[in-house]
Amino acid sequence: MGSKVKLAVCTLNQWVLDFEGNLERQIKAFKQAYEKGATYCLIPELSIPGYTCEDHFCEGDTELHSWEVLEKLLLMEESKHMICDVGMSIIHRGSRYNCRVIYLYQRILLIRPKMACANEGNYRELRWFVPWQKKKTVEQCLLPKSIQNITGQHTVPFGDGVIETQDTCIGSEVCEEMWSADCTNVHQSLNGVEIITNASGSHFNLRKLHVRADIIKVATARLGGAYLLANMVGCDSGRIFYDGCSMIAVNGEVVAQGLQFTLEEVEVTIATVDLEDIRKYRAAISSRSLQGAIETEYPRIRVQEFAMSPSGVLSQFKLGCSSPLCVDYKTPEEEIELSTACWLWDYLRRSGQSGFFLPLSGGVDSSSVACIVFGMCNMVCKAAKDGNQTVLNDIRRLVNDESYAVTSPEKLCNEIFTTCYMASKNSSVATKQRASSLAKRIGSNHLELCIDTVVSALLTVFTAVTGFIPKFKAHGGSNRENLALQNVQARIRMVLAYVVAQLLQWVRGKPGGLLVLGSSNVDESLRGYYTKYDCSSADINPIGGISKTDLKSFILHFTVKYSVHSLKEIVEAPPTAELEPLNEGEIAQTDEHDMGMTYQELSVFGKLRKVSLCGPYVMYTKLVHLWKATCSPSKVAEKVKHFFYSYSINRHKMTTLTPAMHAESYGPDDNRHDLRPFLYNKKWTWQFRKIDEHASQLEELD
Repeated sequence: MGSKVKLAVCTLNQWVLDFEGNLERQIKAFKQAYEKGATYCLIPELSIPGYTCEDHFCEGDTELHSWEVLEKLLLMEESKHMICDVGMSIIHRGSRYNCRVIYLYQRILLIRPKMACANEGNYRELRWFVPWQKKKTVEQCLLPKSIQNITGQHTVPFGDGVIETQDTCIGSEVCEEMWSADCTNVHQSLNGVEIITNASGSHFNLRKLHVRADIIKVATARLGGAYLLANMVGCDSGRIFYDGCSMIAVNGEVVAQGLQFTLEEVEVTIATVDLEDIRKYRAAISSRSLQGAIETEYPRIRVQEFAMSPSGVLSQFKLGCSSPLCVDYKTPEEEIELSTACWLWDYLRRSGQSGFFLPLSGGVDSSSVACIVFGMCNMVCKAAKDGNQTVLNDIRRLVNDESYAVTSPEKLCNEIFTTCYMASKNSSVATKQRASSLAKRIGSNHLELCIDTVVSALLTVFTAVTGFIPKFKAHGGSNRENLALQNVQARIRMVLAYVVAQLLQWVRGKPGGLLVLGSSNVDESLRGYYTKYDCSSADINPIGGISKTDLKSFILHFTVKYSVHSLKEIVEAPPTAELEPLNEGEIAQTDEHDMGMTYQELSVFGKLRKVSLCGPYVMYTKLVHLWKATCSPSKVAEKVKHFFYSYSINRHKMTTLTPAMHAESYGPDDNRHDLRPFLYNKKWTWQFRKIDEHASQLEELD
């Protein structure tokens, strides 16, 4: 009997509730896998309705249409010779489960429910699903009549079982299960399961791929076996980006890897695996054999008429096993460029709008966004030139020209991207020149306007009503006056941004409108260092989950990659809002001075607060040790107290944050990732008193 099998993992760009499009992409994936000779094809998590439909999972329509899509898939000729594995939500005995439906041409072999629901950070799966908690137990699930008519089955196995073919045994787990402490794959491997599949919806995070790949490699190195991971790619119709990179590992080595970032809507990755290599590897590990001998039995669904490996000596000989490879890891700078580019492209092409609008100030943040959009245009142009017809069709629809020929990213950038420098009397010549230089290099349709007349008109109305004339602090005004005058400028820029974005395409004789892009980084959002409803308020924000430190590194990467040497000036210039009067033509205001902390310190505060779950006192105790070489205990105490005071008085701003692509583990977006209150006692009396007492005691010891 043969022992070599061809396995397929598919990366799909599914769209929530797009049942028509999702079906087409799954059909395309199965056809490609079949043409490549696969006998098992794995599709990502909840592939039929899309992940995540959120509260739409609670609607009867979602499950109804999912069954309707499954009807079409069950009838595919390709599934006569290939086990297919798709995902949908299913109600079983009154409870809703996130399920895998594993079938072989008009016969459902097993419905395998997810056993560990993701319920932290970006995920709320327990809001919609119940995890299957009956380990190694299978029940019978009643099928809808429409499915019964196709399969001839009244009920099918539902639960924690495995599938046994003529030549091997296959087990399933779903996404979160591979991250959980009690991994399903351990028990399956000990019970003789040789091929383990994981249909995943693993979101992108900077520097995360190493962890995901290591989990797969370690699992198969420890226990032997083949591990299949199929992941989604693209925007989840919200803040999350899935980075693809489906892969297959065997006995501790990755033997096949899909692209981590791709504009292809369907990518099929194949590996040929020798089951005998798995058996010999396992048998050589004495401790594993001893544990496997006492592992309790899994319910086995036997498919006696089907073999995963082709029969015949010649057929086996022609199959060459896939060799180990080095996982293609991107640098954080490359991850920023590619992830945000893919996320923006998905959002733009699906939104029905015809481009982007960005207030370009000439600083690091807005310049980073401009570079990201250009990177998107570069990526899109390359895909179109490489023959991606879907991308080309989307480009032509966006520019409203069915014969549009892709020539350069600069030309496309000019068609779909407008930048605007919104000057005031407080703006410097240097930032204006930097913005203009960058816009010229990337080819954006660049505008320049002055907001002074609009600001003056608003202040005239205020004076007419109150009789008072507010002044900047530099001109003798109070802090309240100074802040109000800054905020007026910032908010006027937001209003003008939307006016231009809605009407500019009309002016240019083009259909549609422009999506306004925000440019507030994760550190500023955490600190609340921005004006509520200013130009950071936009439709979407590509950098809202990225730190200032990473953005500077990205700009330097972009400088080298695209030979934009003028960007060095942007990185080296001190960050400034330019909302206060200039001092003899020079900038007198800087962000870090206004915030009372550096961006580097903000990143540390953010990680300790969110990732390490530190309140004021515990954060202080950690930083006393971390910063002891440069700060006294009392200085650390002041920094921590200032951060929590600033965080507290600005926390309400988190409720209006522009939706941003999630990229950093300490993102403060309280609509999804950071569920904390937004009304605090800003004095933190108990906590701050304890910090002061501790600092005082430490300094007395010194």
